[in-house]
This record gives sequence, C-alpha cells and structure tokens, in this order.
Amino acid sequence: MKILVVDDDRRIVKTTCDILKIKGHEPIAAYSGEEGVEKAGSNPPDCVLMDIKMTGINGVEAMKQMQQIIPGLPVVLVSAYTTDEIMEEAKGAGAYAVLNKPLNFPMVLSFLSLLKKEESILVVDDDPKFSRTLKDILTLRGFSVQTESEPRKVLDHLEKDYKLAVVLDLKLGGVNGVDVLKDIHAKYPAKPVVLMTGYRQEMGNSIEQGRQIGAYTCLYKPFETDDLFRVLEEIRIGKLQNVLATA
Repeated sequence: MKILVVDDDRRIVKTTCDILKIKGHEPIAAYSGEEGVEKAGSNPPDCVLMDIKMTGINGVEAMKQMQQIIPGLPVVLVSAYTTDEIMEEAKGAGAYAVLNKPLNFPMVLSFLSLLKKEESILVVDDDPKFSRTLKDILTLRGFSVQTESEPRKVLDHLEKDYKLAVVLDLKLGGVNGVDVLKDIHAKYPAKPVVLMTGYRQEMGNSIEQGRQIGAYTCLYKPFETDDLFRVLEEIRIGKLQNVLATA
C-alpha cells in the first residue's frame, strides 16, 4: 500500500518509512502539513499517518484539505500530547484515530493489513434474481460477494474465509431469518449482520427480535443501494477503528 507519512521531525519520518518499507509498503515522506497536502494531491496514497502538532498548518487542518482532494481518505493522526479536545476535533474532522507517540507499530501494521483486505460480503436471500442483482451492484463497487439461498449453509461460508458483513433476508422460504441470525451470533458474535425484508409490517416482531439479538440494522425492500453502501462503509470504518482502539 502507498502510505503518506507526515511529520516535521525528520527522524520520525525516516524510522516510520523504513519500517513500512521493510513490511512491503510504499512510504511517501512529507515534512510539513503543506507538503503532505501537496503530495496527497500529486501522488494519492491509500492511507496517511500524520503528526498533529507541526510548524505551519497542523495535522487536523492538513487532513481536512487532503480529504477535499480525496474524499474518504483514511487518515490516522499522531500526537505526543493527546487531549480530549484534540481527540474530539480530530475525529469530528474524520480521523480514523488519534494515536500516542511513540507509535505501536504492530498495531499500525495490523490496521494496514485490514485496510488492504478485500471486503467480502455474504448475501443470504432465497430470491435468485434479487441476489444476482445485488451481487452485481456490490461487485461494481469493489466488493467480493458470495450469495446463499440455503439457511443451513450460511455458517459454512463464514468458516471458509473472512466476511466484512452478512446481508440477511428475514424471510427465507419456511425459515425465519432470525433463526439464522441466532446461529451466526452464537458462533461469530462480533459479525455484523444487516437484516433486510420486504414485509415491514408482517415481520415487525422478527425485526425487533433481530435488533435485540444484535443485528446491525434493518433495511426495507426496495431500498436505495446507497443506503446499503453507507451501512457497509460504517461497518468497515468501525472495524478499522477497533484495531486502533488499544492505542
């Protein structure tokens, strides 16, 4: 991955870039907020590691300018003097996290590994036409998608490889999707499950039960695909932030 490292302490930039390079990434060095913004525009990175307190514009302001150039750019800010006020300002502006110096590099590398991982979605629905359409739409947005119509086979998919989330219909022939949700949460309690249904009133009790069990949310068919993309992006960012939460 291409990682932009921004700090006015040249020693820190060199050390960070050396470690990233050894681990197979392509570091880009910048020694001020202004230079960081310039390099983000000329050579767009996959992620930014940036100090907050620098001469010239600070890291929060530089981040705001970078995200105007590259909306959604993942930025992790770093500070030797982290306060609640700084944390709130940085996260309010869109930082994934604010980490203390010196950096916990194993944790940062785990974050980058997850950031690079292909986002895989499992769609569970007994309507083959709907599943095929949703798969095509998600694939065009860069997701890897598997579909399943058999409730008893859902756990097999989760055992085989990593899934960012499960998109689960609540009415699967004679099976209530809540029972599938229970099975998922029994074995994978942290797995985000997005429920969906075209029977909002009929499935009202199941929707409420699903929420109590721990479903991430429920979407109502026909739903706007942008609503699903927004939910999946929330899940993805939440997972990435969880990796950094131990800082």
